[in-house]
Amino acid sequence: MASTLTTPDWIAIVLYFAILLGVATWVVRRSKDTATDYFLAGRNLGWWVIGASIFASNIGSEHIVGLAGSGATDGVALAHYELHAWCLLVLAWVFVPFYSRALVFTMPEFLERRFSAPSRYVLSIMSIVTFIVPAARACSDSRIATPSSSSVASRPA
Repeated sequence: MASTLTTPDWIAIVLYFAILLGVATWVVRRSKDTATDYFLAGRNLGWWVIGASIFASNIGSEHIVGLAGSGATDGVALAHYELHAWCLLVLAWVFVPFYSRALVFTMPEFLERRFSAPSRYVLSIMSIVTFIVPAARACSDSRIATPSSSSVASRPA
């Protein structure tokens, strides 16, 4: 069955994008053009806002779809992966003071100030490669583990 968009649907879509464009234009016109304001909110936010932002930005489609699918195929033991979030907190407690004192925004920028420009580029290139290669490999792997209908039907109740 093919679904088609009706006139109210198109009106809602156009209205949504018009409001989105209006809000974006308003924000751009009243915002400051400094990197500190963009990346660090002018250094005026409380710790709880920053913590909530880090927590929220960590949640993505891999949690909603990927971990649920892996949990369904591999079992609940996969949830142990998420229990390692305390490592992120320890690293933050250790490294955030260095970043704050150096007034840097990113880890590659910190490495450039601490060591040299080549160290910044090495980390950036390695990060890109380690993000893209596994993703490309996962996309090319079309094997999906699904239980056969006979094994499901033969399970005891």
